[in-house]
Amino acid sequence: MSYRPKIRNINIQPTTHEGQPVFIMYDSLRLTEAMIALPQFLGPVVLLCDGQHTISEMDTLLKSEYGLDLPHGTIEQVLEQFETALLLEGGHFEQTCQQLMADYHAAPFRQPALAGGSYPTEPHALQRLLQNYIAKVDPITPLSANCRAIISPHIDYPRGGHVYARVWAGAAEMVKQAELVIILATDHNGGLGKLTLTEQNYASPLGVLPTDKALVKQLANILGPAAAYSEELHHLNEWSIELVFVWLQYIRQLHNPAPMPIVPILCGSFHHYMLGRADITQADYLPPFIELLQKEMRQRRTLIVASGDLAHLGPVFDGPPLSATDHAQMKLDDEILTRTIAQGNANQFFELMKAGQYQRNVCGLSPFYLTLRLLEQSQGHVLSYDRCPADNENSSYVSVGGLILE
Repeated sequence: MSYRPKIRNINIQPTTHEGQPVFIMYDSLRLTEAMIALPQFLGPVVLLCDGQHTISEMDTLLKSEYGLDLPHGTIEQVLEQFETALLLEGGHFEQTCQQLMADYHAAPFRQPALAGGSYPTEPHALQRLLQNYIAKVDPITPLSANCRAIISPHIDYPRGGHVYARVWAGAAEMVKQAELVIILATDHNGGLGKLTLTEQNYASPLGVLPTDKALVKQLANILGPAAAYSEELHHLNEWSIELVFVWLQYIRQLHNPAPMPIVPILCGSFHHYMLGRADITQADYLPPFIELLQKEMRQRRTLIVASGDLAHLGPVFDGPPLSATDHAQMKLDDEILTRTIAQGNANQFFELMKAGQYQRNVCGLSPFYLTLRLLEQSQGHVLSYDRCPADNENSSYVSVGGLILE
């Protein structure tokens, strides 16, 4: 069969480079630092990389449909760049994934992907950073150790550090006494409805916490090992677990030096449920998955950490710039959202999201829902909230919140 290149699910951002309009293209999984600055007039080449066209057919269509009569060999040169930057399915991408997974499994723990960038690599410097965030917020009395779940942001620390600080300080007793921690975190690249497991231990500059491999294996048997690990590579660079994991370790070490096992779970998009293209009540794997975790929760003092941010609005997220009225509406919608989570009803939360809240790009939808399903009945306390700028023009914002559920 003739070669028919197919572009992967990648990041593409229009911008200007050296005075010329270009598309910046890069691997959404961040498996490589390579980026392509593709002149925008070559955009049709990307459109035709759909796995349906040979290079010869692409050349013909570029001439007939787009009026692009490219010099001989241009398409091949562009595709070679795409291949090197891991933008195409198959070939180099698959080989790279296989090697990365082999290295990941052979290592004693998952290497922290953000150390040295989002936070310091030196343990004492990291501890000072987190303590400074706590010192700058109003003092909060830790809630009862009988509380069962934390809703934590996963935005970067410079923007959201004070929001993390209040909720994690409030959860100190819960973290201190936990015998097991289940982390449900947004998978920003996850497949629809996917729950992705790993048996690898997690680490940060503050040390290593063991993954409960026996429990992960049981969960994988429910999902089917092929499904449970098909996107395990996403654990490699996904930040939504790592940024809450650092706070978990820090608060734990302040109050209890004994490590406790964790179960890190990446949660894919619920977009198909929101659009009515699938029915979540027909997701046969969910009830036994939840029942097994609930069984563990009855046997060990368990803390659930749901890692997710709230709304993402503005041009950065393909929406209009936010006006003063939009800001007020964003805050009002966020209050409705957090109040609904605090009421502890998974179905009520799901229906609120489906009724329109999902359109605000709430990236914590799936971990929040699963947390409420696990708790069955709960009551929440909103401890922190903020809206954080997402561009230099202050026209795009991300809202974040911290809640504790008992």
